Order: sequence, then structure tokens, then C-alpha cells
Amino acid sequence: MDLAWFLALKFLKEYRAQSLLTISAVAVGVSVMIFLSALISGLQGSLIRQTLGSQAHITVQPAEEVARPQLEGPGLMRRIEQPEQRFLSIEGWQSTSNRLRRDPGVVEVAAGVSGNASALRGSAERPVIVYGFDPDEFNRVIDVRSRVVAGRHEPSGSEVLIGVELARDLGIGVGDQVRLRTQTASETLVTVAGLFDLGSQQVNQRWAILSLRGAQSLLALPGGANIFFIRVHKIFDAEKIAQRMEAQTGLLVDSWMKTNQQLLVALKSQSSSSYTIQFFVFLAVAMGIASVLVVSVVQRTREIGILRAMGIKRSTIFMLFVMQGAVIGLSGSIVGAFMGSGLASMFARIAKAPDGSPTFPVDLTPNLFLAAAGAATITGMPARRAARLDPVEAIRHA
Repeated sequence: MDLAWFLALKFLKEYRAQSLLTISAVAVGVSVMIFLSALISGLQGSLIRQTLGSQAHITVQPAEEVARPQLEGPGLMRRIEQPEQRFLSIEGWQSTSNRLRRDPGVVEVAAGVSGNASALRGSAERPVIVYGFDPDEFNRVIDVRSRVVAGRHEPSGSEVLIGVELARDLGIGVGDQVRLRTQTASETLVTVAGLFDLGSQQVNQRWAILSLRGAQSLLALPGGANIFFIRVHKIFDAEKIAQRMEAQTGLLVDSWMKTNQQLLVALKSQSSSSYTIQFFVFLAVAMGIASVLVVSVVQRTREIGILRAMGIKRSTIFMLFVMQGAVIGLSGSIVGAFMGSGLASMFARIAKAPDGSPTFPVDLTPNLFLAAAGAATITGMPARRAARLDPVEAIRHA
């Protein structure tokens, strides 16, 4: 091994210009791989945060009520109408919540109540969705706390959190009162405790977040719960987890992947483009290293023949060129990693949105550097040709 390492370094120094040129080519390829992968991954992460920041990964609700015909028989003419959906609590919701929490893919489960209502202020009236949750559980699933732009983030008693768009439509602010009325004519007067901005116009216009008890009282569900918001470890496993939960509980379970089909298609397209770019860049880098090693083997055919005639083992010759390729790949990977990360960071700092956030965010992770470095380092297969050379033929035809 020491002899192979010594000869590999000697061969690299002998053709120094060629070695430096190859290392530079590898560095450029690795930097392009890291930059484009970090850019696509950052854009994908930003899109996910903006879209899923205002919704749970999985939502669990009671199954819809269906009409059951009272009379059966041939020739009977009937018309089955869908019954009006009522606010119904999930039976045994505490035990169901504990069962959902035990799923290995789940991070947090927030149990609460939800229902449609109207928000009234003077002559203004807007439809809203009332939510009532434990504040700590809710914020671990959907981070409303950090999105509150005015007032307090935890409503208590007869207080409510509303979105900035709804506040603008009703002409109210923190400390003002608004009346909430449900479809069953139940109503309550609440005070605006805070305003939030979750980055979605629909959410900012429709959500009204009460305390759990306040929402239970308004929706006539004392001590009950009719919805679970769930956050999972891996967002792309959400649909698989949702199907498993639906089979276990018999409830209506929806994942973000089911309710956001267009977003899912866009994310998969981004991932596919990223993998395609990485593959072709890796292919170019590998071919560059391989070509240098092939030329190196051809140029050193006489030396290889002499080494073989001196009794040097085939495995030593093989390791000589493997080490040469590894040195080129590893050196280029290190230089390329610095170049790629520097380019990505500079690009993120230059392109800024009006709010100061990066227009093109980048996601530089250790796995990205390891993948790029590994891809560029493992290309040493042309060494097999050198190991198979016959010493007499190598010396005679060199």
C-alpha cells in the first residue's frame, strides 16, 4: 500500500499541469452539482414552508353522515337527499388522540373543534372557520405564534385571533369586539386578542381561532373534539400515514398530498430535475477522471511493464491508479465544495425579495457535500486495465 501511494503521488507530480487541469475540471463539476442541487432544494423547501406553513400535514375528522333509506323494495320510487352535516364530536376522542400519537411517523397531534360561522361587525359580515385548540399543541403543528403581527398569540376566555385580511374586511383591530354566529344561530361576542399573517390570503380571511373551551361552547360541543391536526416527521410520507390511520380509526383522514395535488406534482417535478442534473454532472466528472486515468495508463505502459517485471503485484498496480483517481477526485471535491457553497451563498445574498428574504433560498446540507465528494472520488475503474497488462508485451510495445 505504501509503494502504491508513493508511485501514485510520483505520477501525479510528473504530469503536474495535466493533474491540476483535471482537478480543476472536477472542482467545477462538483461546484455546479452543489450549487444547482442547493438551489433546487432551497426553492422546494421554501415552497413547502409557504404552502404547508398554514395547514396541518394530516387532518382527521368524523366521517360524513349519509342518508339511510327507511323503505326498501322493487318498484319503489325514492329520492335520497344528503343530510345536513352537524357538529359531531369524535367518540372517545381522547383515546383516539393517544392512538394517533403512537404512530412512529407522527411528531405532534392537536385535538380541537372546528366549524363554520359568520363574523359580524356592524353591517359587515364575513364567513369564517372557527377553530379551538390547546395553544401549545396547536403551535407545534401550525406555528401561529411566530406569525402574530399584533396583539397576543394565545386567546383566552372570550377572545379570538383573526387574520389580517379578515380584520381589514371587518374594519377592526386588536381590542375591538366582533360577533360570531354559527349556522345553528348560536352566537357569542368576542374580543380580538391578536392578528396573524400566515402568508395565505384564504387563511387570513377565513380563520378565527378561539380558546378550546370558547369554541366548544360556541359550537355546542362541551368537552368534545371533532378534528385532529397532525404533523409528521417526513412530509412525503403523509399520505401513507393517513391511509394507515383511516384504516385503524374509521374516521375521515386527509393528507396535504391529497388536498394539494398540483403542489405535489410541482415538487416531484423539481426533485426529478434535480436528480437529472446531478446524474449528468456526475457523469461528466466521472468521464473526466476516467479519461485522465486511461491516458495515464497508456502513457506509463512501459513503466508499468517494468514494475510488473520487477515483481510488483497486480493488486499494487491496481491500487496505484485507484489512489491516483481518488486523489484527483477528492482534491477536486474539496475545492468544488468551497466553490459551490460560496457561489450559492453569494447568490442568496444578492437576490433579495422586498421583505428582505432571499428570492432564491439555498439549502446547503452535509449530505449534499458528502454525495458530491463521494461521487467524484469513487471513479477509479480504469486502473483495471493497468493491472491486467502483461509485462513482456508492455515493454515490447511501449
